[in-house]
Amino acid sequence: MKKLFLLFLLLCKSVSFSQTILNSVPLNLSERSYTQLLNMEDVKTHDLYLFASDNTNLKIFKYNKSLFLTQQFTDSIKFAKDRNLLGYSIGEDQNPLLYWSTKNYSNIRIIKYNLNNGTTKSLNFDFPSNHDYIVTIFQKNNVFYVLAKEKLQPHLLLYKFENGNCEIKMFDFSPFTFQNGAGKNFSFSLLILRYPIQKMEEDLYNPLDKTASLNKMYVLDNHILLTLDYNTKKTHVFDLNMETAEIQEKTFNFPAAAGTIKTANSFYSDKKLFQIAANKDTFLFDIKDFNSGETLKSIAVSKNDTITFKNSPFFFQTNDMKPQELKTTARFLKSLADLGAGISILKNKKNSFITFGGFVEYRDYYYGGYNADEILYEPPTEYSQSKMVYFESMMDEKYNFIKNVQSEPMALDNISYFLSISKNIVLQNILKLDGYYILSYYDNSSKQYVMRRFTDGYINLDPGNPIRNKSLFSQPFSFEKIK
Repeated sequence: MKKLFLLFLLLCKSVSFSQTILNSVPLNLSERSYTQLLNMEDVKTHDLYLFASDNTNLKIFKYNKSLFLTQQFTDSIKFAKDRNLLGYSIGEDQNPLLYWSTKNYSNIRIIKYNLNNGTTKSLNFDFPSNHDYIVTIFQKNNVFYVLAKEKLQPHLLLYKFENGNCEIKMFDFSPFTFQNGAGKNFSFSLLILRYPIQKMEEDLYNPLDKTASLNKMYVLDNHILLTLDYNTKKTHVFDLNMETAEIQEKTFNFPAAAGTIKTANSFYSDKKLFQIAANKDTFLFDIKDFNSGETLKSIAVSKNDTITFKNSPFFFQTNDMKPQELKTTARFLKSLADLGAGISILKNKKNSFITFGGFVEYRDYYYGGYNADEILYEPPTEYSQSKMVYFESMMDEKYNFIKNVQSEPMALDNISYFLSISKNIVLQNILKLDGYYILSYYDNSSKQYVMRRFTDGYINLDPGNPIRNKSLFSQPFSFEKIK
């Protein structure tokens, strides 16, 4: 699913963007089906690493904070063959450790690569017998983490991998009650199995197909926040202390409507909880202070009102087809009520860019046909269908809506547009550094690994033909109208 927030760039006929090639190195990767690429920043030294593997070798490139190549290392892939590269950590001696998992995620091989003397050290880690399945993986402060579910217990297990050691902490949810809007109790285990926890990415735009998930996770310094929106009356929040394994519980009531709320959800950003709730007649939006619970802003819009704070039309999209414009608030709410509500926020400098909307994806099957003996002669084929509806807004640092502003494209907009017009790019990664983003990718045509620096604003693609565009969000577009 393409990032909805960046949709306008893909529709513009003439766009220029801020980008600079920082570095490129030859990289001939064989057997593309086995290729894996990962880049990362050492948050202590600000060195950058590239890890690139195929079915034969692993190549490591290390760059200093000025993005000069300082070290290269090549190692055989034999100790990690047929494994998935999950993540990384950086040891106290500033050498990288990579974590290679078996296909069934039952075992992790931890390989430390000493770039100074060209040696490696390998360790095996088998998940304990009470381990059920992996919820998510992440890196924080040069440490690699695995969050997993414990078998037959309402427990989450946090595996912390650091300097070749693994520390396990258990978060116990048995003291807490989970109840839907009708008052029916259910277990924590059933809740996250039915609605899997979706990790939100820090400093990147999280599209609606992710933020419409009812159970979301945010990684902060030494804390994990779980926001659970299974009940349309409240957001159920758990603050997990990664050092002590303590859990703090909070609840934030959704704004109340005259009728029954059909869909509701929330998003955490910058110590605030943003909540939306809707039915076919009403759209409600609250901003609450996460620490105090105080309501900082509350908006209610009926189907007969005009949403004055939107900076885009209402859009309705099926699968990856061209979006259609909805003309009225009533049409928007009617579509939203049948979907899973979602809200996404990206803070850029002092302003926050907000996507309001909803998303649903469902799976269907094509069963082929039958012959004369009524035997199915084509095996069933599974395919997915998706629908979404959305509009865009912007807020300043005091959470006042900004209307009809002419804003320059953000770095992430520029990255999205660049990817949309580049046909030979594969295995891309995005890193946010101090004040800019780096897009790293493999150019399948030139057989090179390339790093490009992207910033906010405009710069012409063709230096010989300078173009200064108006704001991309104020460009006129032609859409099919839904009456």
